[in-house]
Parts: sequence; C-alpha cells; structure tokens
Amino acid sequence: MRDHAQEFEKFLRSRHLRMTAGRRRILEAVFSIHGHHFDADELHARLKNEGSGVSRATVYRTLDLLAASGLVAKAHFGEDQARYEQIYGHHHHDHMICEGCGRIIEFSNLEIEALQERVCAEHGFRASRHSLRIFGLCARCQRVRRA
Repeated sequence: MRDHAQEFEKFLRSRHLRMTAGRRRILEAVFSIHGHHFDADELHARLKNEGSGVSRATVYRTLDLLAASGLVAKAHFGEDQARYEQIYGHHHHDHMICEGCGRIIEFSNLEIEALQERVCAEHGFRASRHSLRIFGLCARCQRVRRA
C-alpha cells in the first residue's frame, strides 16, 4: 500500500498540481495529529508555532485538496468551522457529538453498517461513502444537568 505522501502526490498530479514545500509541510502536520479533530486555524497556529511560514490561505486550500483526495475527512459537527481528521489507513467510524461540551466520540458498529447496506440495496442505491453524526449529550453532561 502506498503511503499518504505518495497518494497525495498522485492526486495532485492528476489535477496538474505540484507538491510544494508548503503542501508537504501541511500534509506532514496533518498526519502527525492522531485521535483529534482539528480545524484549519488550529493547524495554521501549530505550523506557525513550529516556525513554518505557510499562510492561512495555503492551509485552507491544502486541506480542501486533502479532503478531495480522500486522505482527510472534512465535517461540520454543529459549528460554523469545519473540522478535519486524517482517515487514510484508518477504519471507517461514525461520530456522536455532545451539544453540551463539544466532545466528539468516535464509534463503529457493524449492525449499523449492515443496516445501511441493506437499505441501499432495497432502493437500488450504490453508496460510495457515508457519514453518521449523532447529536446529544454525553454521560458527563447529562450528570451535570441532573445535578
């Protein structure tokens, strides 16, 4: 299997774009973030703190390219700002978002996946991807509200 840098370079070439130093720095920064959903401003601040001169506009454009390439997922979790997570080489998962504290809980459930496949088949629909986001209150926020 190709690594994420090779996949991104292949994607860029398919769009007649180059792997610039800025894009490479952003790619490596994104793939150094594990288990955390981040926004473009957080990534830009991180790069700036590391001494990178990559502009905010380059961060936004590169994140859009990474999302289009399928290496990164872009999602809105009930907020204005899009959040990102690396997905290359990771298993599919869905999200529960706490409307109290903003916590994002990742989960996988084979029964839900099978049900979605069955519903698609019943409608003659071929899914290419899907995203399930459940909004509510986490156990901690429920306890706080009850107290």
